[in-house]
Amino acid sequence: MIYRFRVILDNDTEDDIFRDLEIRETDSLEDLHNIITQSFGFDGTEMASFYISNDQWDQGEEISLFDLSEESPARLMNATSINNVVHEMQTKLIYVYDFLSMWTFYVELAEIADESEGSDYPNLMFVQGQVPDTAPEKIFEADADDTYFEEFEDELDVDDYSDLDFDENWN
Repeated sequence: MIYRFRVILDNDTEDDIFRDLEIRETDSLEDLHNIITQSFGFDGTEMASFYISNDQWDQGEEISLFDLSEESPARLMNATSINNVVHEMQTKLIYVYDFLSMWTFYVELAEIADESEGSDYPNLMFVQGQVPDTAPEKIFEADADDTYFEEFEDELDVDDYSDLDFDENWN
């Protein structure tokens, strides 16, 4: 079977920027990563991760391009088939590319179709919008609402250690 995905760039502009892709359900998430980076014009050399998501686009389990964890091994894209994490009941993923720029994409399964004879997969079906030169800035709720941290306002000078009860030269 072929999975048809719509991959939408998370941006705050009026223009919709997305790509419609086709890929075999048995291909790996690394294959999906490759077609996403190519279709949006990235070189694919930066770190990236998929996150399993729910209908509210909450970020769940991470599936990473490389294992950088020291404690428990991370789930990896090259060892995870698409149909292992995406199916009719679980249709959404969040994809983050380049952790310094934080390019964020919403990946949604739009359709499951039969494979067309003579077609090559993965396949870029449709392109909408131009990718900006830099990743869209994220506005976090705490930044948007200046009163978020008001309850912590006090006269404490965090650079003045003289009133704190500890020995600076403890070691």
